[in-house]
Amino acid sequence: MSHLLKILALLICISVTNSVYKKKEDSLSDKVSQLTEWNNKKSVIRLTGDKFRELVKTPPKNYSVIVMLTALQSKRQCSVCKQANDEYLILANSWRYSQQFSDRLFFTMVDYDEGPDVFQSLKLNTAPVFMHFPAKGKPKKGDTMDIHRVGFAAEQIARWVQERTDIQVRVFRPPNYSGTLALALLFSLIGGLLYLKRNNLEFLYNKTSWGIGALAIIFAMTSGQMWNHIRGPPLMHKNPQTGQMHYVHASSQGQFIMETYIVMLLNTAVVVGFIMLNEAHTMKSDGRKKRIMALVGLGCVAIFFSLLLSVFRSKYQGYPYSFLFK
Repeated sequence: MSHLLKILALLICISVTNSVYKKKEDSLSDKVSQLTEWNNKKSVIRLTGDKFRELVKTPPKNYSVIVMLTALQSKRQCSVCKQANDEYLILANSWRYSQQFSDRLFFTMVDYDEGPDVFQSLKLNTAPVFMHFPAKGKPKKGDTMDIHRVGFAAEQIARWVQERTDIQVRVFRPPNYSGTLALALLFSLIGGLLYLKRNNLEFLYNKTSWGIGALAIIFAMTSGQMWNHIRGPPLMHKNPQTGQMHYVHASSQGQFIMETYIVMLLNTAVVVGFIMLNEAHTMKSDGRKKRIMALVGLGCVAIFFSLLLSVFRSKYQGYPYSFLFK
C-alpha cells in the first residue's frame, strides 16, 4: 500500500512539474509572439510600465531587449532625447530589415510620460538612457551604455549591442544628398567666380585670404570638430532636476557640440589679439593709435586665454593653474 502511495505521489509531482513547464513554455511563446507581432509593425516597440514589467523584466525569456528610456514630449524640452531617438530609430530599422533579423533581439522604448514608474524602479533621473536586459539574469553595470563617453550615434549603439549580445547589427543610414549638393554648389560657385575673374586672378595670390582659410581649418580641428563627427555627442545637456543647461562636459573623456564652438571662438579671439599686437608694432601711424591697438590686443589675449584656461580647468579637475579667472 505504501509503495502505491509513493508511486501516486511521484506521478502527481511529475504531472505538476510538466504543467508548470508547459505554462512557462506557453508564457514564453506568448511573449515572443506578441513582441514579434509588434516588431513587424514598428522597428521600435513602445512599452508602458505594465508591458515593460511583463515582457522585459519578468521571466521566462530567451531574448535580449534593448530599452531606450527617454522623454520625447515637447514639454520636457529634451533636445538630446530627440537626437538620440533619431539615431536609435536608424539602428532599429537596420536590424529589422537585415538578413540576420530574428526574435533573439528586440529594440524597445519607454517614454517618461508613458511609464514614469519604470524610471522610478530603475532609479533614473535623467534621459536618454540605453539599457540592455539579457535573456537570462539581471542587467549588470555594463548593460547601461555610457553615452557621455562614447556618444549615441547609431554605430556606437550597435557596437555596444554587439558587446552585450554577440549580435552584430550593420547600420544602414538613409541616403543624405545634402553634403553632395553643398559640395556641388561650392564647386559651382568657385568655378563661376574664377570664370568671371578670369582676367584678374591676383586674388589667388592674396596671403591674407589664404591665411584666414588656413586659420579657419586649424580652429575647426583643434576645437574637436572631428571628434564630434566620429562620436556624435549631444548639442548640450540639461539637468532634469534643476533645469540648468550645461554647455561644457564635466569630464575630459567627453564633450558637447556647443563646447567645441565655445573653444573655437576663444581660440579665434586669442589669435586676433596676437595679430593686433603684431600689427600695432608694424603699422605706420601715430603712437596713440599704436598704443590703443596694442592694449586692445593685449586685453583680448589676456581675457580670452584666461577663459580658455577656465574651460580646461573645469574638465580636468584638480588642474592647479589659472590666469585672470578661477
